[in-house]
Amino acid sequence: MPIQKINKLLIGTNNKGKLSEIKSLLPKNIEISSTSEFKLKSPIENGKTFKENSLIKSKFFSKKTGLTCLADDSGLEIDLLDKKPGIYSARWGGSNGDFKKAIKRVYRELHKKDKNWKYKKIRARFVCALSISYLNKKIACVQSKIEGYISNEPIGKNGFGYDPIFIPKGKKKTFGEIKPAKKYKIDHRYFAFKKIKKFL
Repeated sequence: MPIQKINKLLIGTNNKGKLSEIKSLLPKNIEISSTSEFKLKSPIENGKTFKENSLIKSKFFSKKTGLTCLADDSGLEIDLLDKKPGIYSARWGGSNGDFKKAIKRVYRELHKKDKNWKYKKIRARFVCALSISYLNKKIACVQSKIEGYISNEPIGKNGFGYDPIFIPKGKKKTFGEIKPAKKYKIDHRYFAFKKIKKFL
């Protein structure tokens, strides 16, 4: 399949926040569909890295639909927690992917590690792996990240996932406080997209 001719693309996610961010980053001439239109549940993500899990998803969804699929696997790594939640970021929210629950767990785990964590700069990063697959064939797989810190409390209603507790390096506001149009131009997904764009 000639790489240059991707004009139809399936986005391999059922996460509405992720879907709208990915849509905003894609070239406008590409016809986009999402897995929710096909009523597809996500596969078991048993990879050991973001890249492996991203490829599991893009290959799975592509084989199910016969469409070229772009899938993302991303998460939050916190240095004090030995880079957890990492690839388990969504799973910390339980079976319903409740990120309020996940954020509470982050704070609980930080408190267990260091009762004075709130008075320190807790280094963290968002990591994003993006892959494009057609059926069982990998077309591309890239990874990017953005460094930052954990805020003492969730702030802001924008974004999704762990955005309200992540302050990107050099900024004073969390991703939850930054307007989506601005956030989309500085976050981990944007930098991964810059790497993968040549395949679209």
